[in-house]
Amino acid sequence: MKIVVCVKHVPDASGERGFGDDLTLDRDVDGLLSELDEYAVEQALRVAESADVDAEVVALTIGPDDAAAAIKRSLQMGATSGIHVVDDALHGTDAIGTSTVLAAAVRKAGADLVVCGMSSTDGAMGVVPAMLAERLGWPAATYAGRLDVADGHATVVREDDTARLTVEVDLPAVVSVTDQSGEARYPSMKGILAAKKKPVLEWGLDDLGLGSDDVGLDAAWTGVVGAEPRPAKGAGRVVTDADGSGSAAVLEFLAAGRYV
Repeated sequence: MKIVVCVKHVPDASGERGFGDDLTLDRDVDGLLSELDEYAVEQALRVAESADVDAEVVALTIGPDDAAAAIKRSLQMGATSGIHVVDDALHGTDAIGTSTVLAAAVRKAGADLVVCGMSSTDGAMGVVPAMLAERLGWPAATYAGRLDVADGHATVVREDDTARLTVEVDLPAVVSVTDQSGEARYPSMKGILAAKKKPVLEWGLDDLGLGSDDVGLDAAWTGVVGAEPRPAKGAGRVVTDADGSGSAAVLEFLAAGRYV
């Protein structure tokens, strides 16, 4: 069995983030593997390590050269190999275009199961797994809190505040997992050293049978219409309580801001 895990290199949330002149996300900043995709890698590795499945795990990403860091982290965690789709024409591609590229790459890779995080930490749309399944013509089982694979089926358990839903789909299939699916492992020193020897393929649009008209900013169905920096945080209000009026001032502040 071949499990493809879709991973994304995103700007570090603890650093400065912003938009470029064309209102696309500025990716020329420090980045890392999306935290929510770490759970997808973890679940794929657990499936591969289970007694019922003999599988390899392939980390797949789309993006510029720096996006290779997402594959590197996945390999350090234990993935078998990586695929990096890199092409200048991909700049500005939206979720619809991303699903097109991922579907072509999954077909070329010959996957039996695709595992995704429930969302990316930069776009936070959560729509790509369903779009990918639709393009592949495969069943989708999304927002899984637990994933099991056996006998040509994937079984997921989805929980919310009121119910627990168990869904079984035939393989091949697309599954997205939540941050409740199981804590992602930290790479060991052995895993970090082993990752250096694992193969990573680089594919362009030509390798996937796609053209520049299929992707990029001009082909995007969605886009950012405006962006402006968040205003600087203002100074707080200091209330002295020498005459015992402090509590009244606090209540006035809370009422004015409709905090109560």
